[in-house]
Amino acid sequence: MKNDWWKKAVVYQVYPRSFCDSNGDGIGDINGITSKLGYLKELGVDVIWISPVYQSPMRDNGYDISDYCAINPEFGTMADFDRLLEKAHALKLKIIMDLVVNHSSNEHSWFQESRSSPDNPKRNYYIWRDGRSEGGQTMPPNNWKAWFGGSAWSKDEATGQYYLHLFSPWQPDLNWDNPALRNEVYDMMRFWLDKGIDGFRLDAISFISKPEKFTDGNVKQIIPNGPRIHEYLQEMRQEVLSKYDIMTVGETGGVTVDEAVQYANKDGTELDMVFQFETVELDGGETFKWNDRKIILTELKEVLSRWQNKLHDRAWNSLYWCNHDQPRIVSRLGCEGNLPGDAGLREKSAKMLATCLHFLQGTPYIYQGEELGMTNTPFSDISEYRDLECINAYNTLVLEEKLISKEDMLRFMGLKSRDTSRTPMHWNNRQNAGFMPENTVSPATEPWIKINQNYTEINAEEQMRRPGSVFSYYQELIKLRKTMDIITNGNFELLLPDHSDLFVYTRKLHQKKLLVVCNFISEERIFVMLEGFNGKDVLITNEDASRSYTTVVDSQGYKQRPSVVLGPYGAVVYQS
Repeated sequence: MKNDWWKKAVVYQVYPRSFCDSNGDGIGDINGITSKLGYLKELGVDVIWISPVYQSPMRDNGYDISDYCAINPEFGTMADFDRLLEKAHALKLKIIMDLVVNHSSNEHSWFQESRSSPDNPKRNYYIWRDGRSEGGQTMPPNNWKAWFGGSAWSKDEATGQYYLHLFSPWQPDLNWDNPALRNEVYDMMRFWLDKGIDGFRLDAISFISKPEKFTDGNVKQIIPNGPRIHEYLQEMRQEVLSKYDIMTVGETGGVTVDEAVQYANKDGTELDMVFQFETVELDGGETFKWNDRKIILTELKEVLSRWQNKLHDRAWNSLYWCNHDQPRIVSRLGCEGNLPGDAGLREKSAKMLATCLHFLQGTPYIYQGEELGMTNTPFSDISEYRDLECINAYNTLVLEEKLISKEDMLRFMGLKSRDTSRTPMHWNNRQNAGFMPENTVSPATEPWIKINQNYTEINAEEQMRRPGSVFSYYQELIKLRKTMDIITNGNFELLLPDHSDLFVYTRKLHQKKLLVVCNFISEERIFVMLEGFNGKDVLITNEDASRSYTTVVDSQGYKQRPSVVLGPYGAVVYQS
């Protein structure tokens, strides 16, 4: 019988490079993660998702893997990883690994062999094509553009053919049509699962099946959900995943809710859940992220509600606001608290956003620092950025094509760059936010990327000892999820879909009901109480005890039901 333990679990994502540096070299590491397991246990999470720590040249911060069965020395050793796994399991914490199998590093031995000769046995581990002739010149096989800029094809001078790379020339795509390649991947997955890890987050997994014909077009529309994707995932399930009691989540760019029903079907023939991108694309996202558009609440409600209702009892949702590829949600949808009169609104908006997400059906994911209400880190110049995606975009859009001014692009990057959330975790208010040991061998060593200077106000040490902190609020949300079946299994219904400021929904299971009311703006809003709720049975709220109730009178002078006045970024959950 399938054990769906992950349905009540809460997952915490660790970005190792920025989580905790144990040896003072400016780079977070595996031993740093091990040193903070007690913190994660106290928070109450069940699963730790670790971004890649494999051997890598780090062109894309570890998402370019050169050896799947080795640990990158900058993160530690395999013995360090084994110790982390052992200590996590002793605390009843599970570990899932981030696995990138759409592409590898161009330094992987497979690719080195593949490019050595057209006759090499590993030639077809990757995707090679002849160029096309235009005006007497040899051009790439088609006009596809890579996610990180430039052509999606690079010519290898040794053999004269082009290889496909959807992201960057340093990340050649693997050829999943080759059974020998698939078997290599499955053997590698067994290596980690036999060690005792508890599952995988599968990066860019909806891209692994390429089209039969490589015709010109928009690669972001052509590549996702290819013709053999479900065949491959079903084979992976049969050959590997079904043999272990684990969880799997797929990063599925381009997936629709109807397609997700097949990826994450309740029969468990493929993956356990997927990450959808519709929510995070509402302000430009993967289409064209370099802008200052804001997410419109009515659009957000429509997307989240559609996924809640269409997946209910058919597949399983994953719930997230943040991760290593997204800006921090307090900066995106809440209040950073930097302006006069905004005191306290950062924490309040962080709690409101957590309330809205954690009462939905699905497995919630917390990105490191989200439980503290961390905000985007401001950068002043392109030299402070480290992310391949935004550096390439700056070079292309500002310096080469001159489509965006330097000032505008830096502003857009401050809102949308992946680096805004990849900066070091705030552990305390001392030097380098406690990210590095204070007695580091070389005091001149700097963290690998800039630290947000608001760490003196926002840090784990302060919040763990203060009642009413964002950290303590997350603790309460996690406890409720583990004890209330209605959160796991209840029906979802959206109320007030056209309201521009309030996100209101109910959850129902048998005779029990929950009412969730969240105010997404910095002004008061009134909500007329739903019939069946008396306004007194509050399960959790981010408002203080002075939160007021009132009676609304309509235009004809008739009294309506009792109402609740929600303060700026107020959130309240009622039970009946």
